[in-house]
Amino acid sequence: MILEDAWDDSGSTSDEDTGPLWRAEWAGDEGTIQTGALPDGFDPQNFDDVLDRLGYAPGEIRMELVSASRWEQRTAVRGDDGRKTGEMQSSWLNAYKYKAQRNALCVNLPALYADMKASRPRKKEPVSTGRTAVVCWADIQTGKTDHLGGVTELMERLEDKRVALKAWLKSEKVDHVVIADVGDIVEGFDNVLSQTRTNGLSLMAQVDLAATEFWRTIKLCEKFGHTDVLSIPSNHCQWRRGKSLIGTPNNDWGLHISERLEQLNEEAGLDVSFHRPVGDYDESLTFKIRGTALGLAHGHQAKNPAGIIPWWKNQKHEGKLLCEVLLTGHFHYPSFRPSGRDPVTGKSSYHIQASTLDNGSAWVRNTMGEDGDPALTVFAVNDDGFDLTSFTLL
Repeated sequence: MILEDAWDDSGSTSDEDTGPLWRAEWAGDEGTIQTGALPDGFDPQNFDDVLDRLGYAPGEIRMELVSASRWEQRTAVRGDDGRKTGEMQSSWLNAYKYKAQRNALCVNLPALYADMKASRPRKKEPVSTGRTAVVCWADIQTGKTDHLGGVTELMERLEDKRVALKAWLKSEKVDHVVIADVGDIVEGFDNVLSQTRTNGLSLMAQVDLAATEFWRTIKLCEKFGHTDVLSIPSNHCQWRRGKSLIGTPNNDWGLHISERLEQLNEEAGLDVSFHRPVGDYDESLTFKIRGTALGLAHGHQAKNPAGIIPWWKNQKHEGKLLCEVLLTGHFHYPSFRPSGRDPVTGKSSYHIQASTLDNGSAWVRNTMGEDGDPALTVFAVNDDGFDLTSFTLL
């Protein structure tokens, strides 16, 4: 039994009869929560308030009220000078006990919650332009330290990219935005052994910062129209031991961040939809944009960049990734390659390897001789399909 106490005991109103102490008792992921003294008028079903007093995040713990106690407290009346007057006054106090269970894969995200509270939906609908922007949020690898810096440099870079993205979205005159999380939104610790010594943040801090930075980008894009957010599994985010996957591919921190942001958006009320692979075993996603199919995969399915298009062709043979544009990341430098012509539409197909946004990759530079500059890959899709002239790196 683990006892967690010494919490905020501000609910007590008297030094003469404080009642029970605030505490949480845990046996694994199950336990009980006991409140301190609370005044009349407190809503015992306000679980978020109870969790906040104990230092937990909203939604981190599932709670069920199991008992309540109530008592009369008599306290001495004090005058303006602080001395007792000899009179007594009465008040009623309450305390509550809850059955508690930790939610799986749930971490405390204080920065994200603070940013969400400040979010405001846009006030008017955008003018219809028949044009969609695609924003490739690729290989952030939050927490990674490499030859371009650490956490501070990453945050400065992401803010600079948002400034450039805002200007580009204005110039493109779009009425709809698709944000593609191309994977590796956090660095993690389990993909390779070197991560344990080249990481500047704990896993909890990685998730918090990655989710907050992603949310800020989503807020920006939503100002230009309805925003669809696509997320897929990736090697740095999946639950792994070394190169080996543990469990199913959807045990993934990137998907967890997507799910959490979708839950938060229910309160924030932004015009945003979230999309993830449907099955527990799928690592790719196809999404239609104005009649054009966009495919999304991280890219770790191939051993090198040259292997992506053959892998894509095999996926098509299996009836997956039937798309005109395939978007991947993983290899840390951008590329743009045509890949055949669709026999039905007559349009060319393209593979886009998105540029990285991380602090550089000594691994790619040392093993492949490539070293792409950090950039935000963006392009537009209109009613005629993929607009080649719009493709750019910000």
